[in-house]
Amino acid sequence: MSYKIVFFDIDGTLINEKKEIPADTVKAIRELKGRGVEPVIATGRAPYFIKPLAEKLGIESYVTLNGAYVVYKGKPLYKREIPKSHLETLVTLAAQHNHALVFEGEHSFFASKENHPFVKASVESLKVDELPSYNPDFWRTDSVYQVFLHCESHEEHLYESKLPGLKLIRWHPQAMDVLPTDGSKAQGIEALLRELGLTAADAVAFGDGLNDKEMLDLVGFGVAMGNSHEELLPFADFVTTHVDEKGIRNGLVEAGLL
Repeated sequence: MSYKIVFFDIDGTLINEKKEIPADTVKAIRELKGRGVEPVIATGRAPYFIKPLAEKLGIESYVTLNGAYVVYKGKPLYKREIPKSHLETLVTLAAQHNHALVFEGEHSFFASKENHPFVKASVESLKVDELPSYNPDFWRTDSVYQVFLHCESHEEHLYESKLPGLKLIRWHPQAMDVLPTDGSKAQGIEALLRELGLTAADAVAFGDGLNDKEMLDLVGFGVAMGNSHEELLPFADFVTTHVDEKGIRNGLVEAGLL
């Protein structure tokens, strides 16, 4: 099979725990492009969180916000906002438990509480340039594509079965992504593939986290990083080495792309 496009998660896949891109990963992406195969970022991060990394790797297209916002060659291609009614339920419940939310829009993000320690800890772990501004009513007036819910794992039960139309995916000890029940990176990838006239069988995907299950299950060849969450492994066609041990290169070699 000659694959035509490769989707890459960011955290734990393109970058390591220090939020650095291994030198061999940069080289492997460059070689992949040289062979005429298009690399695309597929991440839970917002588009404004990934620009420096995308520029360094020379990647122009990306599936962001867990599939809710897709850009191809610099132009928005697909958008899926969370319905206001779903957001209202989430906002009400979070307020009852005094939990902070961060609303992720198209161009920026805003917190429901000022200077909340969980917000600071989780967002700073992404090594981005700024913290969210304070605007608890952003969700009322603007499109929201994803939300961070800040609570710890022992508090998750407070939201289980109480958020119809929404699901939670933990990515930090103090934060979870909130997205539509049927939302995933796979949904955004399918939108991009349709635009390009490609099928899922034409694609390869690399990931390491719980939000990569649908993506690896969708594509023709799914690669789990050696440092992956154990629950992701059953969805992969191949488990490569650790992100810092030429994981990207070894996976591309296995896929027959390098």
